[in-house]
Amino acid sequence: MKLLHIDSSVLAANSVSRRLTADVVAQWRALHPGTTVEYLDLAVDAPGHLTADALGFRSPRGTEGLTEAQERENAVSEKLVAQFLAADVIVVGAPFYNFSIPSQLKAWIDRIAQPGRTFRYTDRGPEGLAGGKTVVVASTRGGQYATSERGRALEHQESYLETVFGFLGITDVRIVRAEGLAMSGPARTQALATAAADIRSLTGRPANDALAAAAA
Repeated sequence: MKLLHIDSSVLAANSVSRRLTADVVAQWRALHPGTTVEYLDLAVDAPGHLTADALGFRSPRGTEGLTEAQERENAVSEKLVAQFLAADVIVVGAPFYNFSIPSQLKAWIDRIAQPGRTFRYTDRGPEGLAGGKTVVVASTRGGQYATSERGRALEHQESYLETVFGFLGITDVRIVRAEGLAMSGPARTQALATAAADIRSLTGRPANDALAAAAA
């Protein structure tokens, strides 16, 4: 089994989402011996945002006639897409920045959401091509958004990630959430306790028959 561990927080050692992803990966490996892990730190090594040279995916065999800049951007996209497709499990650290996700994480998504590789359009609409994977999102928030209708309306972090991974064909998206981290009183302690319980629950359930067999 291959696990892709992704962090996107810019807070380094002060990041709660990084702590949570590390805990998820450690517990997953304990429950599924033999899992190999590849690590991607988007705060340190983020792909560039989309430009005209980076827009659109071209396979390595179809780069004839591209400019040097287009070939360079295409190589970045190909590396990230291949890494994503090779993973059985993706653990994503996704802190809550300005009601959404870090721009570095969005840039990664823009690189892997490639027609013909991770989705395609058919006469019945779009079809995801990256199914059969498990995604575990470590979601961290300073305030509380999951407990009220207004909060859920303002939230474009978990909902966006569930949408985009679903668009790519991934139906097994699990959320480990710690919210209220910036609030006074016992909110932070409770948030971390809830996230720890989520990790114990979500990492212990096989995602599908293929992963269960791989873990055996």
